[in-house]
Amino acid sequence: MTIDHHILVETGRAIIRRESAALKALPDQLGSSFAELVSMIAAAPGKVITSGVGTSGIMAERLAHLLAVSGTPSFYLPCLDALHGGMGAVTEGDTLIAFSKGGRSSELTQLAERLVERGHPVVAVTEQPDSPFAQAASRVITVRTDPADADLGTLLATGSTLVVGAWGDALAGTLMALRGSDWAEVIDVHPGGSVGAQSDLPEPLQFHEDASHPDASQTLEADDDQGVPRT
Repeated sequence: MTIDHHILVETGRAIIRRESAALKALPDQLGSSFAELVSMIAAAPGKVITSGVGTSGIMAERLAHLLAVSGTPSFYLPCLDALHGGMGAVTEGDTLIAFSKGGRSSELTQLAERLVERGHPVVAVTEQPDSPFAQAASRVITVRTDPADADLGTLLATGSTLVVGAWGDALAGTLMALRGSDWAEVIDVHPGGSVGAQSDLPEPLQFHEDASHPDASQTLEADDDQGVPRT
């Protein structure tokens, strides 16, 4: 089969444009629930543990690495390993952040239920706040992919992985700004590669304030569906 190269290029560009649109829609999804999660993690005496299944598990592992290297002790716990004894690695003061786009993974739901029963905070990051997984968690963060077809066929997790990855980037970076993290410490725990070879350190991450953003009360009101603490 011979297809004009222009058609192939435009097909690829269209996919990237849809993914870019999904990323562009993400910042407005962050609100009070995001701030509350940052504050909760910063105040927690233990580690952040991440988990997920399939592609969501890959993104959870990525977040654990990013948090660890940027000053928030963290590790990735595969869901199935957790259900076969690895749950014992979760100790007092630890927080679980688990990812599931559709929220229908029975294994992840079981893990959330067990850890909540054991007294650990479980944060569900999902597009479906009414899913079994979300209902099992102690806190729900809704992160949506818009447009939905940023995922190929709305089935394959392509654009949604970029969205949840960027959400995790925002979490790690905001925690760094809150703690006034030192780039020298980042290099100290990351001595390998080009990062470890840096001698000129960047400026510390700073807080950003958008003068055009709604005031705090409006933000809380607008964000009611974005984070739901469970009791």
